[in-house]
Amino acid sequence: MNDEEYIKDLEKTIGKFLEPIKGIPFHIAIKAVYGKEVFKFDREDEKNEELIDDLAKAAEIAGKNASQHGIFTNRPNEAGNKIADYAKIALKQLGLKPETPKRVDGKRQATGYPDTCLRDKYERYIYLEYKTYASKTIDSTQRTFYFSPPPEKSKSKIIYDIPHLMLSFEMNRAIISGKECYIPIGWKIVDLYYIKVDVKHEFNTNNRELYKREAIIREGGLQSYRPSLASY
Repeated sequence: MNDEEYIKDLEKTIGKFLEPIKGIPFHIAIKAVYGKEVFKFDREDEKNEELIDDLAKAAEIAGKNASQHGIFTNRPNEAGNKIADYAKIALKQLGLKPETPKRVDGKRQATGYPDTCLRDKYERYIYLEYKTYASKTIDSTQRTFYFSPPPEKSKSKIIYDIPHLMLSFEMNRAIISGKECYIPIGWKIVDLYYIKVDVKHEFNTNNRELYKREAIIREGGLQSYRPSLASY
């Protein structure tokens, strides 16, 4: 095989690799990425049913409190972060313990999936994600849920073989004190075991590679425009 044929085959291979992979069961994706099982939530277990009752009560409490105060934000996705705060307060009031997930290295990390590692009244754990949605977009195919593999195994936030649930609030626009805001008008508890996810690949690089000497055509300084230390 000559160089031209090799390059063409390589281009075809990379092109196929970059095609999105669709319909992967969530529990299989988590197992492949993190090496952890996602257990189906057993509705026949009395303790589990009690937990669902508590999650439902927490959703009602959080929804009522958020509706009274309103969630004021210019970005709809930020409403999800704020309703999560209401939900965590409600969960604690009911005797549950929403904790910032612990990583493999023992550190706790708030950003990224999942939002919370929830400990119930029987000291059992589940992973709990918080989301928001609008009734007009609930059947949309727009990406609203995602997770990314950790850059290092030590930074993985998924360290237990447990169920993964989602507490999601339906949001609507409202006017409180003359200002537009969001209020929750409904909620859902979802067992993520049943969902399917897609994979979309991307290319990326770092600054060392991006600014390597042979790639720079020309550069210059702007010393005269830099503020002096005295200006600080």
